[in-house]
Amino acid sequence: MKLTAIRAQRRASGRVNIYIDDEYAFSVQAILAARLMVGQELSKDQITELRAADTIEKAYERALNYLSYRPRSEDEIRRYLAKRALSDGEIDQVVGRLKRARFLDDRAFAEFWVENREAFRPRGSWALRGELRQKGVSPDTIEAALEGLDEMDSAMRAASPAIRRYRQQERDDFYRHLMGFLQRRGFSYSIARTVTEHYWSEIQSERDATDGS
Repeated sequence: MKLTAIRAQRRASGRVNIYIDDEYAFSVQAILAARLMVGQELSKDQITELRAADTIEKAYERALNYLSYRPRSEDEIRRYLAKRALSDGEIDQVVGRLKRARFLDDRAFAEFWVENREAFRPRGSWALRGELRQKGVSPDTIEAALEGLDEMDSAMRAASPAIRRYRQQERDDFYRHLMGFLQRRGFSYSIARTVTEHYWSEIQSERDATDGS
């Protein structure tokens, strides 16, 4: 079987059409076609290998695009690729390539996840563990990422914007709402109560100062 033409696709950048014996046969990524020459003979095995390599190349490009939105865990990537009807062996190849290129690292991902939560929406360790478990991160990796987490500080920062909603309430309602808010974000009862007591004390001091003026 003679390769008679290699033509760039108009609508898909980076892909080319392969013509065998003057007829369209299949398409591949341009990077794979770079080693081909018009006029060369291709065996059935060579064509099978070329198309298999193209499957991996397309999956790799898709995985890179999926990673471009935010870092992902290995399990997230595997589930994403499985939905694209790739075999376990093909997924292993793509994942291995991503790891070698340092685009995939569960330890770095877990650290990113905790740091991102801390910066934008603080969570307690209980909630963070649950979120990372759902991403398929191993228990040891999760614990390493949570090492050094100051949950009291996180709870104080998490509660701060919520105070505006509750500060006009009486004590029982304030305690119920703020403690519930913090516990829903994965903070323990003891931390939630300590933080609530701190903010209630501040509010009560402000009220006493206002009443006394």
